[in-house]
Amino acid sequence: MAKGGFRGLPGGGGSNMNQLLQQAQKMQQAAQQAQEEIKNSRFDATSGGGVVKVVIGGDHEMKELTIDPSAVDPSDVEMLQDMIIAAYNEAQRKLEDYSESKMGSVTGGMKMPF
Repeated sequence: MAKGGFRGLPGGGGSNMNQLLQQAQKMQQAAQQAQEEIKNSRFDATSGGGVVKVVIGGDHEMKELTIDPSAVDPSDVEMLQDMIIAAYNEAQRKLEDYSESKMGSVTGGMKMPF
């Protein structure tokens, strides 16, 4: 080892490291804020021409389900089930798109572990 031991990166790398850590901390705070906004958001979707409406929260839980009485046909329960599933899945896609957009704006598109 050279005389004096390890002194960090050449050219004053210590201050660059501090700046990098500060930037990472700001990014983490922004990501946490974005996650909170996502969690507090609501996403809705309809199917069957609007006879079935699903509202989910950013926590992926269904908050509302509205079914127009005209969609209830006792002889065709499967169609109603399919409409509910379709509306729920579309609301989930909206949530995913919003989440990716919100987090991508914070992280510059990089996948982060937080």
